[in-house]
Amino acid sequence: MLTRGSSVTGPDGRSRRAGAAGPMRYGVRRMRADDRLVDPFEADVAANEGYVYSTNARLSSVFSNRRMTDAVLAAVELRDKRVVDIGCGDGTYTVELAELGGAASVVGVDPAAGAIDVAKRRGAPAHVSFETGSAYALRFEPDSFDIAHLRGVLHHMDDPIAALREALRIAATIVVVEPNGYNLGLKLIERISTYHREHHEKSYAPRTLDRWVRALGGEIVSRQWIGLVPMFSPDPLAKTLKLLERPLEHLPLLRAAGCAQYVFTAVRTGPSVLWLDPS
Repeated sequence: MLTRGSSVTGPDGRSRRAGAAGPMRYGVRRMRADDRLVDPFEADVAANEGYVYSTNARLSSVFSNRRMTDAVLAAVELRDKRVVDIGCGDGTYTVELAELGGAASVVGVDPAAGAIDVAKRRGAPAHVSFETGSAYALRFEPDSFDIAHLRGVLHHMDDPIAALREALRIAATIVVVEPNGYNLGLKLIERISTYHREHHEKSYAPRTLDRWVRALGGEIVSRQWIGLVPMFSPDPLAKTLKLLERPLEHLPLLRAAGCAQYVFTAVRTGPSVLWLDPS
């Protein structure tokens, strides 16, 4: 349990100390890194009129993304809720939150202007909107939303802690989908796959994500380890792994080590005790 004076190490190796208050200046500084992280996604949009895994996607990506959508819908009740989709990309899954989840309103936010343009051009229900913005400094007032949704976002970021902090500031409940950092096969893919390297992918262990949320005044209320089909894998492999997916998800020890994604829901239970010493 975190107490005053204790610390949490972020992905950059810097220590954030627990205290009663203090500015999160680090997150503001990290806004400067957005361009470097966004450029590969802007290139995808220019070449594909959308992201590689969501537009004209391979069967493996269809399988993987459908499973993530199902997990989100099972993890949190979206019906009649105000939802913000942080890191919405080209808006494909933002629209699903409204159409499949029944959210009252959904705002998709992403730093990639090209992706937001695509999302707007595709059209969306009247209660779904899109805008550019940084997850490190969202324009919304506290509690502007009931639920913040972050799907496959944190593992691309230099400062995922700052993004989680913003999410918990503007919504009392967050639902997060991230690659399962316990999966050794995924760790290997992150090292050898050109796509993963170009898109700065670096999965985190679920226990690390849980610890960050607790340090930010949140409490994990549900967890799921899901999926087995790697993005961009050949169709025959995708079909075979899809058959094995559900049996694996029901094996408590193996699912934590073998599943592709970690999905959790957290609620804000108190003020953040996490801040970075500006010195």
